Amino acid sequence: MIEIRSGDRRAAFEAPFVAYGPASVYVSPMRSDLHRLLDPLKNPLCRDGHGELQVFTAHHDGRPVGRIVATMHHASNRRHGTRSGQFGFFDCADDQEAVDALLDAAEGWVAARGATELTGNFNLTAMQMVGVTTAGFENGPYTDMMWSPPHIARHLARRGYAPTFPMTTFETDLTAVDVAALTDARHAATETDPAFTWLPIQRSTFKARMEDARLVLNAGFDRNPMFVPVTAAEYAFQAGEMMWIMDPRLSIVVHHAGRPAGVIVCIPDLNPFLAACGSRIGWTTPWHFLRHRMTRDRAVIIYYAVTPELHGRGLNRIMLKRVVTAARAAGYRRLGTTWIADVNAASLKQMRLIGARPLHRLSLFTKALGAAS
Repeated sequence: MIEIRSGDRRAAFEAPFVAYGPASVYVSPMRSDLHRLLDPLKNPLCRDGHGELQVFTAHHDGRPVGRIVATMHHASNRRHGTRSGQFGFFDCADDQEAVDALLDAAEGWVAARGATELTGNFNLTAMQMVGVTTAGFENGPYTDMMWSPPHIARHLARRGYAPTFPMTTFETDLTAVDVAALTDARHAATETDPAFTWLPIQRSTFKARMEDARLVLNAGFDRNPMFVPVTAAEYAFQAGEMMWIMDPRLSIVVHHAGRPAGVIVCIPDLNPFLAACGSRIGWTTPWHFLRHRMTRDRAVIIYYAVTPELHGRGLNRIMLKRVVTAARAAGYRRLGTTWIADVNAASLKQMRLIGARPLHRLSLFTKALGAAS
């Protein structure tokens, strides 16, 4: 018999390890980071009144075999005129009873708050990890990439959830990129224009550069479906820890006439380190981290954006060329790129330009509440 518990963050961390086993390519966030994200008293999404969340875990004979986080993003519903609830962090054993109990709990929770549909995965918003894996299950994820086993999508379809908003993650062999082909004579005027300043994201300037990155994110993504502008508190909560793991050679912020105009946030892939230490802090964690620093050869682009008024100046291609060149010179051999939606033709063109191969296919899964399961 399955028992559903609410608010058990410790069990929420353990559940995927129990559900998927040691052979899975699943990689968890660090336990302390997951607890912090799911704490409504600390996460600005809840603390500042933009939304609310509830953690549900499924237990069999006392062991956590699944989890789901139900969310109401009130700011998103106001902005887009929707009455949608979200689910995220949905990981569960291939156990119909456990899956149904978790989805029943999430559906009931959001319906009680006025939602007429439930969509996921959102971990926790559209600007964080999103999607349910539908192909590429054999490929391990990079940092900030979603991964779930085949039975998650299968159970969602059984419950009446329909796949929407297809996406792809990518991987690039940096040793094979033709850097010279990334820009051409049309981009020379932008590269040499003294109005543009090209700035790294370093520890000494981290706070200022990351605020630039937030402003560009909000401007560049403003018209994207599901987007909600990220507040300074939310951005700092999500990205503040990044200062300690960033390689200043990888990310770049562009100013135009002294104002933030473009950004690529690219970091070393932490997943090999997280997998090695089990995403827990223990006495071997410093050794694993130092070993990772000495041997890392994978980086991942978290996002890139350009402010709308500078579209057409080739900034994305120039920034991509600079990041690829710097990453390769620093010894990185592979570059991941987090999800890009099928509707984003411009970003998909950038992936073709650098010879990126699809890594995972993902979709959001949506169900109208009240529909038969």
